[in-house]
Amino acid sequence: MFVVEKQMTGYSCDVQQVLTESDVTRHSGVGAVHDELVRLLRQLVADGRPEDGAPTFAQHSLLTFVARNPGCRATDISDAFHVHRSTVSRQLRVCIDEGWVHAEPGPLRTGHPLTLTATGGRVLDAATAERLEQVADRLGAWSDMEIESFADLLRRFRRSADRPHAVGTRQ
Repeated sequence: MFVVEKQMTGYSCDVQQVLTESDVTRHSGVGAVHDELVRLLRQLVADGRPEDGAPTFAQHSLLTFVARNPGCRATDISDAFHVHRSTVSRQLRVCIDEGWVHAEPGPLRTGHPLTLTATGGRVLDAATAERLEQVADRLGAWSDMEIESFADLLRRFRRSADRPHAVGTRQ
């Protein structure tokens, strides 16, 4: 067995794990994937501050959900995104105040049906186009085959979260 100590970038503690020899190579790869996912999420959420009048990453996600699910309620968004309803309510309040989302009258207990306004549709279209342009810029030097492969790998990674599996087992 090996004892691997590593200072994790962006974290304030040393991580110590006991690994078998065969796990050392896999662990370094899994650690690298984790680190890159953390960096990417930070870029998407924190570094990508929008210009005035543009939605944040969270608001863009909410607008997209409402556009795809007219009449949905805050509880539907909370369930779909696996976040607390108060988190959705804060983002939703900004979207309503900006005139991007309209909350229909309805019983408070079940939440108000939500629809995207015409302004919200224009803001969502512009933000989506900007985000797609940013992705295209990053992929500019990649071949079509590399882009397709990357999309397939991301899709596979995302879908693996939907498969039931026991903790500590490998698929």
